[in-house]
Amino acid sequence: MLDVTAVDREMAEAFLYREARLCDEGQYDAWAALWTDDGVYWIPVNDDDYDPRTHLSIIYDDRAQLQDRIDRLNSGKAWAQEPRSRMCRLISNVEVGPILANGDLEVRSKFVLGEVRAGLQTTYFARQLHHLRCDSAGLRMSLKKVMLINNDEPLHNLTFLV
Repeated sequence: MLDVTAVDREMAEAFLYREARLCDEGQYDAWAALWTDDGVYWIPVNDDDYDPRTHLSIIYDDRAQLQDRIDRLNSGKAWAQEPRSRMCRLISNVEVGPILANGDLEVRSKFVLGEVRAGLQTTYFARQLHHLRCDSAGLRMSLKKVMLINNDEPLHNLTFLV
């Protein structure tokens, strides 16, 4: 089994690239398999750092809520995604470390997401924070926090996975 102390920048980048590709291609079940059972998917609003349990967030999903989101996207009944968004993510500025007190590895990066849906092209810029954990399935996410640079501005339809 892989140990988190053995994860280098190349391995972390490969994980981030795979995660981005799965989202871009709508492979939501494969994307869900990248999560730990206690995983949290968080997109803050108006600020990048606050207690999401006491403040509003764009998304603050635990693993069960995340699975509900995936099930809706897979059902064909996510009307806000009809037609489905076409997306392309570019990941850059990957920084690996430190290892956190709980043993997870912190990975920071930046990304650009281009989305086209119903004739509207939108570009999102963000910083993202991943906490990665090693288990028998390999590297998995216990946290994905996406800090959109325009999280204090009106946002269009974000029913896809950012």
